[in-house]
Amino acid sequence: MEQFKNLIKKFCTREVIFYAIFGILTTLINVGIFYLLTSILNFEENLSNIIAIILAVLFAYFTNRKIVFNSTAKGFKENLAEFIKFIIGRAFTMLIETIGFFLLFNIIGIDKLISKIIITVIVIILNFFISKFFAFKNKS
Repeated sequence: MEQFKNLIKKFCTREVIFYAIFGILTTLINVGIFYLLTSILNFEENLSNIIAIILAVLFAYFTNRKIVFNSTAKGFKENLAEFIKFIIGRAFTMLIETIGFFLLFNIIGIDKLISKIIITVIVIILNFFISKFFAFKNKS
């Protein structure tokens, strides 16, 4: 039991809790926009997926920058470098999400919303590690 408590303490840090909260909100934005575009506005699924990802990434950048990872970047140059690294990381996971969605929905035939949710969970986990160790890495 003590090992379990230590494991919880190790992984349930402020950073992880806030990342989870904003990850859920980012996911809701991503899936919500996707649903709105495909089911209400009748946009094509793959285009809707890309638009939803872009809007969710912008939300994630602003929340992750200060609230989750407590960025200490100062000045235009440091902030721009962080933003570029964040976007590179998210472009990588956007590619994974786009290919993953295409495979799940178009190739395997899983329902569009279920496909979207499955691939989004995978992407959230990848994004945490990319943000923590690449985009918002503290110098200390």
